Formats: sequence, structure tokens, C-alpha cells
Amino acid sequence: MKKLSARRRHPLAAVVVLLFALAATGGLYAAFAPAGKAQADETAQSLAIEEGKKLYAVGCASCHGTGGQGTTDGPSLVGVGSAAVDFQVGTGRMPAQQPGAQVPKKKVIYTQAQIDQLAAYVASLGAGPITPTESQTDPSNADVGKGGELFRTNCAQCHNFTGEGGALTHGKFAPSLEGVSPKHIYEAMQTGPQNMPSFPDSTMPEKEKKDIIAYVKAVNGEETPSPGGFGLGGLGPVSEGLFAWIFGLGALIAVAVWVAAHTAKAKKS
Repeated sequence: MKKLSARRRHPLAAVVVLLFALAATGGLYAAFAPAGKAQADETAQSLAIEEGKKLYAVGCASCHGTGGQGTTDGPSLVGVGSAAVDFQVGTGRMPAQQPGAQVPKKKVIYTQAQIDQLAAYVASLGAGPITPTESQTDPSNADVGKGGELFRTNCAQCHNFTGEGGALTHGKFAPSLEGVSPKHIYEAMQTGPQNMPSFPDSTMPEKEKKDIIAYVKAVNGEETPSPGGFGLGGLGPVSEGLFAWIFGLGALIAVAVWVAAHTAKAKKS
């Protein structure tokens, strides 16, 4: 007993016990850790990349190059990330039908599963913005007022105050945001497609993106009717004044012409 007590008081006893505990913990973790799930996820990701590579070879390689390096007909896709692919292909802009000043939105030809596979392959070419989750784009608890301020500061000069869109130079345009899903609005801010500047999280945090999405949905929603009657494109007092000038003044001129014609006719008779 005295020998055992002496060993317990030995200065290395605590170290030996700690090493034994760590070894036992590591052994138990190795035995019960969900290694199968991690391996399954890795296998699924590899399969998605492989399928995406096949889809890419058929629908994208002719313009963007066999390895995504880009050609004279299409930019490099290295480093654009999965978010750019999800936006461009998910809105039908890609594959493009023909070159032009700007690629318009059109009917989507891929399923969401195929889009995810394409995105996985392009993401494997280089790190870039990741496709956002549903919780990242959900504007249910966002600040619509703050979103309006951010939108008018950063977006209204191109997309109009209510997101109706507008013309730019050299045949380019800012598209309407009506009916665009929150995910695609978020991805557009992340990646800056075509003529749009990008707003990464370092410039515009996730919360501010949600606020902007909430504002766009509020001003374009059916539950938010125009209090002044017809929206007239949401262009504000300029369009309203132009409407009054053309139709109001035009009506007055038409009445004046009618009165003059009937007055002249009455004098002749």
C-alpha cells in the first residue's frame, strides 16, 4: 500500500492518467463516430461533380472551354462559385442562345437537380460564392424600411425605385425584379451578374441582403396595391406628370379643336 501511495504522489502520475483518458476517448470516438455518413456525403458530392462535368461538356464547354478556362465566346468559370451557376442557369440565362449586349432571362431547360450538379462541378474548379440556403434568403423577419434605404442607395439608379428595371447604355438593361425568387436576388447580389456590381458579405452582410429582398417583395407584391391608382411602371412623379401632360393636355386640345370646328360650322350655316 505504501508503494502504491508513493506512485500516486509521483509528479508524472497526472500526466499518465491524462494520456490514458485521451487514448480511451479517442478509441471510443473512433468506434462510435458517424464515419459512414461523412463518407456517404463525400461519395454523393463526387458523383454530383462527375454528373455535372458531363452536363457541362454538352451544354457549356463550347463557350467556356473544356476546363472552364474561358474562350473568346465565354468568360472563365474558375472561381465563380456555385451561386453564379445556380443564378445563371436557374433563371434560364445560360446556356445563352446567341451573343449580345446582354443575355436575357428565358425558360429554364435544366432541372434543379441538374443545376445543382453543374454548380458542384464548377465549384470544384475554384472557390467562389456558395449557393445560399433557404434560411439565408428568407426575408420573413427582415426590416423592410431599412431594405428600402439600402435599395435606393445601391440599386435604384439601375433597377428603378420599385425594381421595375430600366435601360442602360449600349443595348444593356437592368431587368425587372418582379417575380424573381429571393434566392436568385441574393445570388445576384453575391455574384454581380453581367452589368451588375457584386456585393459580397464583406461589403453587404447577409442581414442587409435580407432587408433588400424584403423591400423588393413588399413593393412588387400583390398585397401592396398602388395607393394612387395605376402604378404607371413605378417610375414616380416623372411618369405621373408625363401621363397628365400627354393625356390631360391632349384631351384639352381635342376639346378645343372640336369646339373650333363646330363654331366654324355654325357660322357658315
